[in-house]
Amino acid sequence: MDYIRFGNTGMMVSRICLGTMTYGKPTERWPWALNEEQSRPFIQQALELGINFIDTADVYSAGASEEVLGRAIRDFARRDAMVLATKVFNPMGPGPNDKGLSRKHIMRAIDGSLKRLGTDYVDLYQTHRWDYHTPIEETMEALHDVVKAGKARYIGASSMYSWQFAKALYTADLHGWTRFVSMQPHYNLIYREEEREMIPFCQDQKIAVIPWSPLARGLLTGKRTKERNETERAKTDAFGKSLYGMDVDFEIVNRVSEIAAQKGIPSAQVALAWMLSKPAITAPIVGASKPGHLEDAVGAVSVKLTGDEIRQLEELYQPHPVLGFH
Repeated sequence: MDYIRFGNTGMMVSRICLGTMTYGKPTERWPWALNEEQSRPFIQQALELGINFIDTADVYSAGASEEVLGRAIRDFARRDAMVLATKVFNPMGPGPNDKGLSRKHIMRAIDGSLKRLGTDYVDLYQTHRWDYHTPIEETMEALHDVVKAGKARYIGASSMYSWQFAKALYTADLHGWTRFVSMQPHYNLIYREEEREMIPFCQDQKIAVIPWSPLARGLLTGKRTKERNETERAKTDAFGKSLYGMDVDFEIVNRVSEIAAQKGIPSAQVALAWMLSKPAITAPIVGASKPGHLEDAVGAVSVKLTGDEIRQLEELYQPHPVLGFH
């Protein structure tokens, strides 16, 4: 495993981050989630493969993902050796203050996440989405206070418009508050709209970029087609279905498969190697729910694509509407 500085910080993370949305327990919203017994071997394997960076969120399996991850880390790892990330924003209850990025909700949410994870701090506390109903000053000051209280080492953000991210950084700088050090955007070979503004902005500001869905909900593994969406998650993942489906998306999938066949490696390694070839990318967030998923992801770190192969992968792309957060 290779390790890289996390943006402009001194913290080092593995080039692959394990995403844990799949782990926890099946719920009405996540019927495809694995239970604890099924989840633990993947977390243990990730650690054995050298992955030190794991991402979760309070909303995953209604908190069960954090609980399962916390117990696994206590059993399989040394907490100080881990870079543990979680998120806040999405509803965690039926009440009007059980969601969002208000000071009230953030202060309650961080304590809830720490309790479920069984730790007294997270390394990275991230806003899951932009809150249109809370002043950014309130959010940034609350996050600054979370850091100063020792409950988070760093703060990061996930999918939003570039102007929003710039406003958040400006607000922090203006008041001397803690800055976001990372961005978790929707980015992969099928969806590259973040190359227009967000990724160049992150490079300029020395922000770590940790894309979600780097394999486009599994499409870039080449095991699904437009006619054959047979995975359990694909059957029930309405959000995922809203992201991909243009004819050109599947042409790109076929191109990935062609290059993978030429190189004698899995398609997933080609898609991830393309992403890792980009100087702006710190660590793609990869989920694993079947044997081989993690080996493929970690193997991609050592795959080097030629300039011609990268050109072939990119040349089919067509602009997409903004997807994944607004």
